[in-house]
Amino acid sequence: MTPADGGAAPPGPLPDAVTADPDASYERAAAAPAADARTRAVISAQLGRPARGASAVVHTCGFGLPTVVRVAPRLEDGTPFPTTFWLTCPVMRSRVGTLEADHAMVGLNERLAQQPELAADYAAAHERYLAFRDTLGDPLPDAQVSAGGMPRFVKCLHVHAAHHLATGDNPIGAWTVARTTPAPCPAPCVTDADLAPGTS
Repeated sequence: MTPADGGAAPPGPLPDAVTADPDASYERAAAAPAADARTRAVISAQLGRPARGASAVVHTCGFGLPTVVRVAPRLEDGTPFPTTFWLTCPVMRSRVGTLEADHAMVGLNERLAQQPELAADYAAAHERYLAFRDTLGDPLPDAQVSAGGMPRFVKCLHVHAAHHLATGDNPIGAWTVARTTPAPCPAPCVTDADLAPGTS
């Protein structure tokens, strides 16, 4: 099958379809071009619902498909959308969901309370996250409204994994990615056949 990014699919399943990019940074995430109609269709197929907000792909899997997208701080109708990085890969979303179901966040919140260095790193990453988000559009009404429980708690590991994959700048996200990879994937999650006519 040909993946929906238009390229040729790698032969066979991938034993580790999602890997952290050592060159990930806020600068690279900022430079990612806005998703075109085809890419938005791929993202929508991955999520099982229409993609929201102005988005750009900031991390891809081994099949060349979106893993993480950058989303503008406001939706098309002006509604605030504080979650800048969104995990779209179905395999990673499932694996991170398993971590959450195993109550990993309880232990992480205990670590934040007991390890001042980790808490400081987490809070500093949050400040950089907010500063980056503000460069993408009109700052949100409450500048401290964040995502995933930052800066004091952990509420959603999906947000932190996406933040880390996009920028390399989230200690909770790094922990999450380390525990959900390798991420085996049997085939591209979206192919041309999954897209509506006119988008493939």
